[in-house]
Amino acid sequence: MHSKDQICHEDYQRTADWLLSQTQHRPKVAIICGSGLGMLADALKCQDSFKYSDIPGFPQSTVKGHAGRLVFGELKGKTCVCMQGRFHMYEGHSLSKVTFPVRVFKLLGVETLIVTNAAGSLADSYNCGDIMIIRDHINFPGLAGLNPLNGPNDDKFGPRFPPMSGVYDKSLRKMAFDICKSMGVSQYVQEGVYCMVGGPNFESIAEARLLHKLGVDAVGMSTAPEVLVASHCGMRVFGLSLITNKVVKSYEDNESVNHEAVLEVSKMRSETLQALVTELISRMDINNNTA
Repeated sequence: MHSKDQICHEDYQRTADWLLSQTQHRPKVAIICGSGLGMLADALKCQDSFKYSDIPGFPQSTVKGHAGRLVFGELKGKTCVCMQGRFHMYEGHSLSKVTFPVRVFKLLGVETLIVTNAAGSLADSYNCGDIMIIRDHINFPGLAGLNPLNGPNDDKFGPRFPPMSGVYDKSLRKMAFDICKSMGVSQYVQEGVYCMVGGPNFESIAEARLLHKLGVDAVGMSTAPEVLVASHCGMRVFGLSLITNKVVKSYEDNESVNHEAVLEVSKMRSETLQALVTELISRMDINNNTA
């Protein structure tokens, strides 16, 4: 990360202060919606909504299936903020820009981050339409030195060397499994390891085989940077991957994936995902504060 990409604490604070002046909501939970999953924001009551282009310092989302709105509201009596559309490294954003909203959320008072994404399955037992609760991740760009925490550490947010073991909250994962059982959908709910790759291309067969041998269950082009920064800030994290395609691992397989098919599967499972996240938030122990 070059020095021109550095964002100072005052930049995050300026954006947080602007948002606090525009809404009475004081969220404790933030939700980042993946491709085609922006319907989660539609469930919020008493909404205040802002286009990313109107928010000082916010990047712009350019990907189909990402609406580009920040929505505040209440879900089962809990105050939340929801990103309808996230930012990606492949759009040309620096990782400090990709993760900019997460630190703003911290300054708003958010304590728990829920991340969702659309992902391709590498696990042989997964099917399209499955929901994977993320147990852990492999951050390939991070292993190559592309990390949103590069540069001088901001001690106001967290330590220089944050641990990443157990970053996906175990109690929230267990709660989600219990909810899925009560909803009668546990037959297509998995738990596994998500891997972030840079994109925007989908994986070659050789790359898919490598990731499979490394123990990766699902692969996508997001999530890890936001989770890393949220953990650095001391937030609890819960993650879901919607399996929208099976990654091709055989040279004899003529199938290929496209973004439109990804969005179609997202639409198919939208109600289930919305119900799961809504019930999870309703069961969280959260003390709401209003301005």
